[in-house]
Amino acid sequence: MIAQNLQVFIVSAVRTPIASFRSTFSTLSSIELGSIASCAAIKRANINSDIIEEVITGSVLTAGVGQNVSRQIALKSGVPEYRNAFTVNKVCSSSLKAMHLATQSLMLGTRDVVLVVGVESMSQTPFYLARGENGYGDVKLVDGIQRDGICDALLNQPMGLCAEKTAKDYGFTREDQDNYALKSYERAEKAWTNREFAAEVVEVNVRQRKGSPDLVIKEDEEYKRLIKEKVSILAPAFLKDGTGTITAANASSLNDGAAAIVLASKVGLTQNSTLKPIAKIVAFAESGRLPIDFTIAPVDAVKLLLKQSNMSKDEIARWEVNEAFSVTALAFIQSLDLDPAKVNARGGPLPWGIQLVVQEREL
Repeated sequence: MIAQNLQVFIVSAVRTPIASFRSTFSTLSSIELGSIASCAAIKRANINSDIIEEVITGSVLTAGVGQNVSRQIALKSGVPEYRNAFTVNKVCSSSLKAMHLATQSLMLGTRDVVLVVGVESMSQTPFYLARGENGYGDVKLVDGIQRDGICDALLNQPMGLCAEKTAKDYGFTREDQDNYALKSYERAEKAWTNREFAAEVVEVNVRQRKGSPDLVIKEDEEYKRLIKEKVSILAPAFLKDGTGTITAANASSLNDGAAAIVLASKVGLTQNSTLKPIAKIVAFAESGRLPIDFTIAPVDAVKLLLKQSNMSKDEIARWEVNEAFSVTALAFIQSLDLDPAKVNARGGPLPWGIQLVVQEREL
């Protein structure tokens, strides 16, 4: 548990809608998306951008975007050039790790107000051509999304195969996974219908060809694309030997989007009377597993977190877990013996999109 004199507060939180791959945000770079979210977060915090002392950005697929994504976003958002900014890559935990680092800086007193950003433009991720001598014959391009985003670098295999192992280890059937996915999509649709995301989402204007009006995007796209009747008949995406259970429906999709959060210490709140806390960071913890068992790592992190904070799981009203695959959430619920109704109550990354895009939106 964080001591009272070291407390850190969230004073604003905003995100863009999450767009489908190669869809409405395909013309927007991660810098543009991150800047939109950042400007909105600063505005909602009711402060001037020069109050921000540091910008920490979580982003994975940064090839071809230019040096230091975070620095570019900071300057484009009006943060003074003399403020520090750096970029963090921890794959699906990138922007949550950025929040951890920001929280630690605020606890130490080296910063009083920090902007944390999570952003990804998977639509603009380039193909790679390895540098080197090219002899006779064809040259092979490598998909940057696959190489640096969704393929385990140590095992050199799609992370979907890791999820297949989890399904086998826990005994989760294809039907289990499909049913969970359908429920998550239904929850996301219900949340949008009930306007539960309205307060956190900033609309994005996408310029069109000359003479055409801007396209205004106000809500997530992926949850509306599901064809429920096809879920049970989709072919397995990774194992083709008749044993595969992971499909395009029970795995998260590729997407574009951004989120931003302004954090402040108690000193920051005292020095800036316009800052009004909306939440307090009570504790944080991290854990890891062998790459092939990455889907189970959140379970270990939660156990450590509860121990550090001296809390029981029954004191938690709502849980959010990264649904990279249905099996991730199913294993999380089973391992911790949680009430499924309390886990991802507004849907999760299955209907939102893969959490390379913006992990902190779950907060």
